[in-house]
Amino acid sequence: MVMTPDGRTVPPPHADERATLEAWLEFHRATLPLKCEGLDDRQLRLASVPPSSMTLLGLVQHLAEVERNWFQRVFAGQDVPAVFAEDSGQGEGAGFDLVPGRGIDEALAVWRAEVARSRELIAGRSLDDSGRLSEQEAGHVGDKGVSLRWILVHMIEEYARHNGHADLLRERIDGVTGA
Repeated sequence: MVMTPDGRTVPPPHADERATLEAWLEFHRATLPLKCEGLDDRQLRLASVPPSSMTLLGLVQHLAEVERNWFQRVFAGQDVPAVFAEDSGQGEGAGFDLVPGRGIDEALAVWRAEVARSRELIAGRSLDDSGRLSEQEAGHVGDKGVSLRWILVHMIEEYARHNGHADLLRERIDGVTGA
């Protein structure tokens, strides 16, 4: 197992499809909290890339919502509420809204719990197993169902995109850059 200098596991260069998908998702999951390390609450709440209102704390909350949506609602078919019910700014359940009193420790704990639940729900399941989309999501995808394979690829893309946002936010906050 090869590790990056910051402690993330490098996805294996030769593995089967399932191992490759899961390893890349785990790599990108591990990147998110690194982008928040060493910052105080004010910095984590700072929208540092105008005109965007995106913050590092908001990204952590958003990705908790994304985990819940794709693995619990879509894949497992569970009827679960939004993680952060008070969120209303960027669409129900987007997770970006910040509230006083909820800082990074709580947000990361919630996100980690959602990730753990996601792992549980897909353990032992086939990449060809399908989940069911809401009518709105189906309209965007063009089908009422998506395979676990599709969900894993989408989650890798979702994390990679938002980790790129986190790179920019972090660099503007204190100049820290990195993979």
